[in-house]
Amino acid sequence: MEAERLVGVSRRALAQSRGTPDIIAEAWQAQALAQAIGSRLAADGPKELRGEARGLSEIGGRSGGALDHPAARAGVARAAQLSELVEPRATLTGLGALLGEVGIALVGVACETDEQGLYWQCMEAIDAADESMDRVHGMLRRLDEQDRERQQDLERGRGRDGPYDTVRGPAGSAAGRP
Repeated sequence: MEAERLVGVSRRALAQSRGTPDIIAEAWQAQALAQAIGSRLAADGPKELRGEARGLSEIGGRSGGALDHPAARAGVARAAQLSELVEPRATLTGLGALLGEVGIALVGVACETDEQGLYWQCMEAIDAADESMDRVHGMLRRLDEQDRERQQDLERGRGRDGPYDTVRGPAGSAAGRP
């Protein structure tokens, strides 16, 4: 499944979660998806994103054990359906939103529980989601910088007409002068 679509599926699943077990499962799924997207971008994404993408993949891998859930123990991750990543910016934007939503949902679980173990699992998972979100935002900033640089290059090139500047004439000489 295409990455952006898979992120959308995960966001809907989190929104439909009812109760702690479902939220925990979706938080784990989101981190597994962050790891898979990070791995894909590190291997095949734009060069300027590869370092941050590796970091995202590593965070997702470390945080997988933070939440004790049957899906985590069985290794049944929705992220295994990831087949392609067509548009990095849209995928990262959606992933950032998903990670933010996961953090908010986990805060709710942590605030409602009396169980110390679950509370600390949530705290670790919130930290992982926050760190993953920082990586995602870093990659989006890099894409924005790249777009600005391309735009500036285009604007610098607009005043020229090949080797002839439209105002000055050949090789920068004043038009009409020998």
